[in-house]
Amino acid sequence: MRIGVRLALDWGRARIGVAASDPEGILAHPVETVPAGPGAVPRVAALVAEYEPLEVVLGLPRNLAGAEGPAAVAMREVAAQLRIGLPGVPIRLVDERLTTVTAARGLASAGRNTRRQRSVIDQAAAVALLELTLQHERTTGRPPGELLLPDGDPGRTPADE
Repeated sequence: MRIGVRLALDWGRARIGVAASDPEGILAHPVETVPAGPGAVPRVAALVAEYEPLEVVLGLPRNLAGAEGPAAVAMREVAAQLRIGLPGVPIRLVDERLTTVTAARGLASAGRNTRRQRSVIDQAAAVALLELTLQHERTTGRPPGELLLPDGDPGRTPADE
């Protein structure tokens, strides 16, 4: 297991849920919800400067069969913007299937009104994404998903899933 904080982003059209891990990769916790739009990348860059993560984990929305559709294409465009806005920071695209559903169910079972607290769902989805990522690395010894190397590096390298 690699040592270092990870920052996870559940990037949506309206909001971006942000979660962070401890340096040992044991716990994931919610950080904040960032409004999507022109100020999103600068805010994420400020969080990266604050947390100094080993990498940023970005949820890649695939359909239930695992195929990539228009939402995944849009997320790859976001990843390309992040590569420019976060120079020197590796970005890892990780399958996020069902993380929002898992987060909403967990909040509902805890008695939280999820309709009135959408920003909380976004943070919980980022936590769920990060927990899946950390669990995969703990059990396999390899990080999941696809690594996009920092801008200026030769490109992207798929990781074993």
